[in-house]
Amino acid sequence: MTLREFFEKNDKVAIGFSGGVDSSYLLYAAKKYDIDIKAYYVKTQFQPEFEFNDAMKLAKNIGADLEIIVLDILKYGDIKSNPSNRCYYCKNKIFTYIKERAIQDGYTMIIDGTNASDDINTRPGFKALHELEIESPLRECGITKEDVRELSKKAGLFTWDKAAYSCLATRIYTGNNITEEKLRKIEKSEKILFDMGFSDFRVRMYYDIAKLQFRESEFEMFFNLRSKILRKLEPFFDDILFDLKGR
Repeated sequence: MTLREFFEKNDKVAIGFSGGVDSSYLLYAAKKYDIDIKAYYVKTQFQPEFEFNDAMKLAKNIGADLEIIVLDILKYGDIKSNPSNRCYYCKNKIFTYIKERAIQDGYTMIIDGTNASDDINTRPGFKALHELEIESPLRECGITKEDVRELSKKAGLFTWDKAAYSCLATRIYTGNNITEEKLRKIEKSEKILFDMGFSDFRVRMYYDIAKLQFRESEFEMFFNLRSKILRKLEPFFDDILFDLKGR
C-alpha cells in the first residue's frame, strides 16, 4: 500500500502531532492528498519549548488545522515515578486525550508518525498505541526514517534534517522521580549546548548529577569548550560528568 492509497481509503483522520520529522511529513502528505485531517499537539512538561514552536511553525506553513491540548503529565504517579515502562503510561495518557478530543470533533480514525524503521518490540509506548487502535500509515506503507527525510527534503519541509529528539523525561534515569525542576534544568542545559553549536547530544540526569553524552565527532569541540560549558552548567547540577563512550 502507498501513502496515497492509504489516504484515499481513509479520507478523514486525526493525527497525534509532535512537530518531529515523521509526524510533520505525514501531516504534509495528508494535506497534499487533500483529505480532511486535524492535528492534535499535546503540550506537557516533557516537550522543550522549541519542539512546540516547531510544531506551530510547520502546521502554519502547510495550512493545517492544529489544536493544542495542555496536559499536566506529572500528576500521574505511574509516570512521575519513572518506571522502566513509563513510556507506555505516558503514550497511553497522551493518545487517550487525543482520541477523546478527536472523537468529539467527529474523527474516528487516529494516526501517528511511527515509521518502518522503528523497532516496536523495544519501545513500551507502541503497546499503548496498539491498545488504543492508533494507525501508523508510514509503518504500514513500509516508509523508513531515511525515506521520510528524503521525501521531506523534496517537499521543502524545514523538518527534513531535524535531529531525533526524544522527550525530556528520557534524560532522567529510570527509578528517579521526574520533577518539573529537573526537566527545566535539562531543557536549559541542552539549549545552552545547542546555542554553542552542538547538534547531537544528551544531558542525562542521575539525582543531581549530569552526564553529558556527545557523538565522537563532537568530542574535540567539547574539550575546546569545556571551561565554558562547566561555567554555564554548574549552577544546575551538583556534579557534571563526561561520557567517554559517547552516543
